[in-house]
Amino acid sequence: MIVFDLRCEAGHVFEAWFGSSRAYDEQAAAGQVACPLCGDVRVGKAVMAPSLSGKGNRRDDPPPPAAIKQALRRLADMQSKALAGSQWVGSAFAERARAMHQGEEDSRPIHGRASIADAQALVAEGVPVAPLPLPVVPPEKAN
Repeated sequence: MIVFDLRCEAGHVFEAWFGSSRAYDEQAAAGQVACPLCGDVRVGKAVMAPSLSGKGNRRDDPPPPAAIKQALRRLADMQSKALAGSQWVGSAFAERARAMHQGEEDSRPIHGRASIADAQALVAEGVPVAPLPLPVVPPEKAN
């Protein structure tokens, strides 16, 4: 695995993990790498600071729990906003995404569940998919 700092055209910097540098290049070229803040797929590698070990007796203070909760709340709000016009298709996600990609079904935003193997197959076929950062509660299980 390799981690890159990426920057979108709007100037947002974010971190993303890839199986290899080649995997990043392929996904970026296919428009499959998007900014988690604004959704922009025009992203490139940002300048990264080297990871240097500090003295063994020094530790950075972890962020306070309130800051972590606020960051997770913002992430959940952004994901909710991104899914507002999307239809939950459950475990039929891979099948429906593939059908839309092949023109067998009208294209529209969908979200659901897919195994890692199914998701990798979709990516290999050029189907534009991306994992969600937070779990989604299926509509039938929501309060």
